[in-house]
Amino acid sequence: MTPLTIPSADGKKHDLLALGALVTRLNPGIIPFAEADRYTLHVSGGEYNVAANLSTCFGMRTAIASAMVDYPIGRRIEYAVRKSGVTPYYRRFSHDGVRGPNMAIVWSDRGHGVRAPVVFYNRSNEAAARLEPGSFDWDTIFSSGIRWFHSGGIFAALSAATPELVIEAMKAAKKAGAVVSFDLNYRAKLWAAAAAEAGQDTEKASEEAAKTLRRIVEHVDVLVGNEEDVQKGLGLKGPEIESKGKLDSGAFFGMIKTVTKEFPNIRAVATTLREVHSTNRHSWSAVLWVDGKNYTAPVCELDVYDRVGGGDGFASGLFYGLMAGKEPEEALRLGWAHGALLTTTPGDTSMVSLEQVEAFAQGGSARIQR
Repeated sequence: MTPLTIPSADGKKHDLLALGALVTRLNPGIIPFAEADRYTLHVSGGEYNVAANLSTCFGMRTAIASAMVDYPIGRRIEYAVRKSGVTPYYRRFSHDGVRGPNMAIVWSDRGHGVRAPVVFYNRSNEAAARLEPGSFDWDTIFSSGIRWFHSGGIFAALSAATPELVIEAMKAAKKAGAVVSFDLNYRAKLWAAAAAEAGQDTEKASEEAAKTLRRIVEHVDVLVGNEEDVQKGLGLKGPEIESKGKLDSGAFFGMIKTVTKEFPNIRAVATTLREVHSTNRHSWSAVLWVDGKNYTAPVCELDVYDRVGGGDGFASGLFYGLMAGKEPEEALRLGWAHGALLTTTPGDTSMVSLEQVEAFAQGGSARIQR
């Protein structure tokens, strides 16, 4: 097996380039939507979150390729991207003043206790869904030097064209010598909507999603995804995920053999493990398979403030560790620690420091720091 090899930072403009949709997340906190009259706006996006986390927490040079609409909401998002230190590569669209195209809205509350968080979307006439092969000049972008390219299943689900754009970008990344990662992030609602728009049977949406995602994963070095992502997103058989109620790294590692047999190009697979006791109390761990070896993070008990973005927090910490030349077990712990800490703050992106992440990864506690 060819080992996972990460390019040096020397002569590279960016450590990581992400391709995905930028969205606003409107969050009423613990107030149910039907009763809420105030919302906090977070700028988010599964792929963008990774780039932002790597920049703000880990001090890495990152970039995002995405759609941008020239209207006030777009300007608000652009401001957040600049503040996070992420370099933008935008395909710009004009707003007609009435119908769009729009920057998507994700509505997501925090829930509380036995009341689960609720997530739904307004992605009507979304600008990012208009992106297609040829939207970006990859040769020019990659000529500046990029170590790692990242995208995900949420972006791939937006239209028939976005998966083709992901594959186009991955081929360019491979040509440039970058590591390619992909977070399966299987979202049944998005794939069902895509199937309906294409005039397909929504009952078979998962089958169509698997066909699409399998074509993408053929170009991937590092795959992120839990058992549900792997089973439903790639159409692979495994344990009955709905009946599982405990942290089970053995079951996940068992699936790795199937994944790597189907996709011998994959060099690493990672995911978080989470047992949800209540909205605000989770048991949390993570696993990594890389170059044929298994690694498991400790289990910790999380008091969750806002769970959205925890998986992206894990991925960004793991990627940082690997790009920084850490041993696999330490890289896994950094991802595990960063994902855990991210759930203690509002919003989808990091508000913690590298020192906090390293301390927790090494077994630190929540004792007051004076």
